[in-house]
Amino acid sequence: MHSSSWDNLKYVLSVIEAGSVSAAARDLGVNHATVLRRIAAFETQYGGPIFDKNANGYRLMPGKEALVQAVREVENGVLTVERLMQGANPLLSGVVRISSTDTISQYLLPDVVNTLKLESPQLEIELLSNNSHVNFARMEADLFVRPAMSLPEDMIAETAAHLVFRAFGTSQDLDKWLGLKGPLARSAAANWLSNNIPGEALGSGSDSFTVLSRMAQNGTGIAILPTFVGESLPNLVHLPDKMPDIRVPVWVGSHQDLRDIPRIRAVRKSVIAHLSAKLDQHPSTCSNTN
Repeated sequence: MHSSSWDNLKYVLSVIEAGSVSAAARDLGVNHATVLRRIAAFETQYGGPIFDKNANGYRLMPGKEALVQAVREVENGVLTVERLMQGANPLLSGVVRISSTDTISQYLLPDVVNTLKLESPQLEIELLSNNSHVNFARMEADLFVRPAMSLPEDMIAETAAHLVFRAFGTSQDLDKWLGLKGPLARSAAANWLSNNIPGEALGSGSDSFTVLSRMAQNGTGIAILPTFVGESLPNLVHLPDKMPDIRVPVWVGSHQDLRDIPRIRAVRKSVIAHLSAKLDQHPSTCSNTN
């Protein structure tokens, strides 16, 4: 399958999973028009419209499920071959792409990447900051560093540490909470909000903990933040009476087909060690002890 077909399929699958063009655009980090253009290209290539649009969003037209599934299976087969062929070069050189959230990418990983470069200058490390889930089956990244309660079965990962999330604000008198939007709506923090805070107590929100921290600094409301973010900002205070600590594992891993590629295996082990050591320096964050 031609690479452009894979790209178009990525957009089609995202619309199927998200249920709308707007939601797919947010997940993919592109604009609305780009998603529509990619869908049109896919439909042109494979013989006509595949979506019905109604008040509830975009749905596959009857009879089109088999087409999409067949194209998906072909793509998965070709990509599996390409991933396995990456392991043919045993040298610790080349590019390793690490995907993580914006907060971990900003606050933690630059120092880790710098250490990696000192250890292995022949490696080129690319740090990809994205709160949406990267599709490792399509090789959008080689390694991930992600806080999550669980992972898909085809991901091979180890826990480097546990992040602690707490409530932060400019004062104890705040009663409005900042909402978690976009990909953050699936987080453990968002789950706590939905189970414990009534809708009328939720005000503004964001899909980024970095943005939420700035909103909290401005007094807009109470933000649930990783402690390495909230405790680094001088005008924010921990609000222990507002919510209990939430501990979330930080996973470092890759797709199972990439686990034995030497450069990826070496970088994965180094990231785990350096990230664990870095978080050990933060008193509110517990590193992995296993």
